[in-house]
Amino acid sequence: MKKIICIITVLAAALAFMPGVHAQNDTAVPSMNKKNLLVKEWNTNAKGAKIIDHLTVYSPEGKKIEEIEFDSYGKQKWRKRFEWGENLRMTRELLYDEHNRLVNFKKFEYNEFGKKKTQYTYDPKGRLISTKIIEYITEDA
Repeated sequence: MKKIICIITVLAAALAFMPGVHAQNDTAVPSMNKKNLLVKEWNTNAKGAKIIDHLTVYSPEGKKIEEIEFDSYGKQKWRKRFEWGENLRMTRELLYDEHNRLVNFKKFEYNEFGKKKTQYTYDPKGRLISTKIIEYITEDA
């Protein structure tokens, strides 16, 4: 019995150090390179016609810079543009209507951990509409 336990332990240790052999977990899933990526989502109607549903555009740095939602006829419902600061954090999110008119925009403040802590929403003329406070609560086990 001791031999079997010893063999299993040695095999488990050897597998842990072999490249590409891991139990399935989040780190084993390959990530997609988002640099200069364009993601198109399509719907197909009953007649088999493809209609664009959603479009997402990423920058050369891999940051989401634009998102467009389309209606069931392929016409733009809304568009969002994302602006990023030097610290690689989103600074503004601009929302446009179906005619590309600015509806509102959001600015963000971050906490010391780089997480959003406050979101300010403004109308097209720059007047504050609302403020959202984001609270992070952890429960230690």
